[in-house]
Amino acid sequence: MNSIEQKAVNTLRVLSAEAVQKANSGHPGLPLGAAPMAFVLWSRHLKHSPSNPKWHNRDRFILSAGHGSPLLYSLLYMFDYGLTLDDLKNFRQTESLTPGHPEYGHTAGVEVTTGPLGQGIANGVGFAMAEAHLASKFNKDGIPVVDHYTYVLCGDGCLMEGVSAEAASLAGTLGLGKLIVLYDSNSITIEGRTELAFTEDVCARFNAYGWHTLCVDDGNDMDAIDKAITRAKSVTDKPTLIKVTTVIGYGSPNAGSHKVHGEPLGAENIAALKKTLGHDDAEFFVPDDVKAYMSELVSELNKNELEWNARFAELEKKNPALAAEYRLWMSGDADTTKLEAEEFWSFADKPAATRNLSGEVLNRLAAFVPNLFGGSADLAPSNKSYINGSGDFSAGDRSGMNIRFGVREHAMAAAANAICAHGGLKPYVATFFVFSDYLKPAMRLASIMKLPVTYIFTHDSIGVGEDGPTHQPVEQLAALRAIPGFIDFRPADAKETAAGWYYAVTNKSNPVALILTRQNLPQYSETGRDALKGAYILKDSEKKTPDLILIASGSEVEVAYKAYDRLREEGIDVRVVSMPSMALFEMQSPEYRESVLPKSARARVAIEAASTYGWDKYVGIDGAVIGMSGFGESGPKDELFKKFGFTVDNVVNTAKSIL
Repeated sequence: MNSIEQKAVNTLRVLSAEAVQKANSGHPGLPLGAAPMAFVLWSRHLKHSPSNPKWHNRDRFILSAGHGSPLLYSLLYMFDYGLTLDDLKNFRQTESLTPGHPEYGHTAGVEVTTGPLGQGIANGVGFAMAEAHLASKFNKDGIPVVDHYTYVLCGDGCLMEGVSAEAASLAGTLGLGKLIVLYDSNSITIEGRTELAFTEDVCARFNAYGWHTLCVDDGNDMDAIDKAITRAKSVTDKPTLIKVTTVIGYGSPNAGSHKVHGEPLGAENIAALKKTLGHDDAEFFVPDDVKAYMSELVSELNKNELEWNARFAELEKKNPALAAEYRLWMSGDADTTKLEAEEFWSFADKPAATRNLSGEVLNRLAAFVPNLFGGSADLAPSNKSYINGSGDFSAGDRSGMNIRFGVREHAMAAAANAICAHGGLKPYVATFFVFSDYLKPAMRLASIMKLPVTYIFTHDSIGVGEDGPTHQPVEQLAALRAIPGFIDFRPADAKETAAGWYYAVTNKSNPVALILTRQNLPQYSETGRDALKGAYILKDSEKKTPDLILIASGSEVEVAYKAYDRLREEGIDVRVVSMPSMALFEMQSPEYRESVLPKSARARVAIEAASTYGWDKYVGIDGAVIGMSGFGESGPKDELFKKFGFTVDNVVNTAKSIL
């Protein structure tokens, strides 16, 4: 360590504390304690190019303890990522570039949205998986175009969350040697000392997971931190946890207390902090020598990208086809010409479960979308989520397209977010629909970040049958539909299933859930690409304004389809609308939506073997919904569908009752 580095660290500390003070809101404790390890990482180890925050081969840095965002913003300012002192002064203010927690796509240099504790560790696992898989594909001819580390800074709270345990176990199994976690061990949580609820030996736990662990006893010893990171990088077959013992709120009068965790220091304590650190009294002050030092450091760091550009140019010369494929993968585009081909939309005319049809479509896609990368939480045979002949991603083989996530649903979804945010891959994950509850926090973050992760959710209703209410999803579909920007897709047959996958692999800004049956469903001649509009007319009325509209999704389309003929026989002019996706339907023009569901047609019945919540929007006050008002029960599926009213007779009688 030299004096200018110490001045830079103290500048980070003061800027972070002042940002919180000016906002009168935030968390100064972590930045004050963790600034030395963050600065050592960013200045001595992190391979990045501040002039281009999106440079593909940069090392990734994830602040899992996202409440410590003032530290990240101060780093981004000092390392010239485009933030200004005014941005720091606008911390937590409306429309600022420095929101309360780091937001992906909002602030340059933020790799992933963090804040919910533990997510960042699982994100780190996903980033490391993406790097390893892409390296196996593109590092040819002795030219390593994909060669970077993933660093995570986490706290005690992150390690208490279950998602971090799931993710750490997976990372150890996969031997992700380019994942390094810096653990800010300050022994403080909001309520007080960690001993209140957290007394385990963290390093022993991570050793049991198959990690390499190191300890730095003094979080202010920058040379010791530097040596630990260097040692971590020398271990290539295991991820590394570096436990760094720090003092929360270091330098302030409340150092070491839970009082400094999540509230401003106060003007007097800010003054005392500056005095203790030997920092100037002026607000948001950066010493000239620190500015000059950082300018030189940034200039050196920007050379990283220039060196890589030369390396990639060499690949283009030696292997132009591979270089072109790299560019395509990193663009996020897909080969839509084959998606438009007739064979993509052609299927056998026989009853089939949409989970089986999804597996068929997935394997068709893999032939011309080779950057699919995903798997199931130990349910691949049931989810039909395995890409045949493509191998398993493992510690011994990074080239496999299939990921064996194990029974780790939450970490699976969080890792998929990072695989997507990394770039170059199209991730998908799979489990039973009822277990989407385990994925929900990460799915919500995917939508916030506008990440096009695909979720394969099978066993979609009371059609699960004998497994009973614990395994029969009822409220899950409504919960997904409530997430802004999240695309629900519950197909009725093969062509609608193909449409769901079509949207999933071509869109660049929405997570998509494919909600799929275990039981067989019929195929319809009338289905097809119109399903991409979210809802469309499957069987039409003779009148411009029908007497009645039946709306259904998934397996209940069959009931509506059959009820159509019965109602027609009784002189009722009826239209059947298949609505695989409420979200996609809402994205269509008002004119299109009116053409499918004209306001003048007030008699409507919606049929869906799930919670009725949300359907009022489409049936109105004159309509009715045939759905689930409670949980299911254990029994043969056909008996359950009959008991809960998903029959042609009940649809016909319900329709008559509202006409």
